[in-house]
Amino acid sequence: MYRILVVDDEDEVRDAVGRRLRREGYQVDQAGSHEEGVEAIRRAEPPYDLIVTDMVMEDPQSGVRILETALSRDIFSEVIVLTAYGNVGNAVECMRRGAFDYVEKNIPGVDVYELLILKINQAMERRRMSIQALRRYADIARQEHIEMPGRNPTDG
Repeated sequence: MYRILVVDDEDEVRDAVGRRLRREGYQVDQAGSHEEGVEAIRRAEPPYDLIVTDMVMEDPQSGVRILETALSRDIFSEVIVLTAYGNVGNAVECMRRGAFDYVEKNIPGVDVYELLILKINQAMERRRMSIQALRRYADIARQEHIEMPGRNPTDG
């Protein structure tokens, strides 16, 4: 079961997203601030598979800081940034820093929860494929006695 962290300073949004994700079968934790989100990411064992974060909480860069913390903990964690204040500059910055996607909360005529579930499913597939590729690489490296970067040869 995939583990998701929802970080949003608006109780209603955080709770609604959490309920919807649980109905979809995900294990969900929630954080009500940037600080709570960073702490949850740092202490999660194993790391979260996906983080859904608001862009603007305590300050305009809260979402970017959550994104950076998540990816520094696990490069394969997927991050989706939600925002009520969407703009192209923020979207480009988040994507450049490694976010899977950037979703506006208030898109006229769109069920944002349905869109979010679609994006989460896509992100989880990308995570699964990335980890699967890394495992294949590790298997081949072991078979061919190739030293993998970042591994101590005595690790086995």
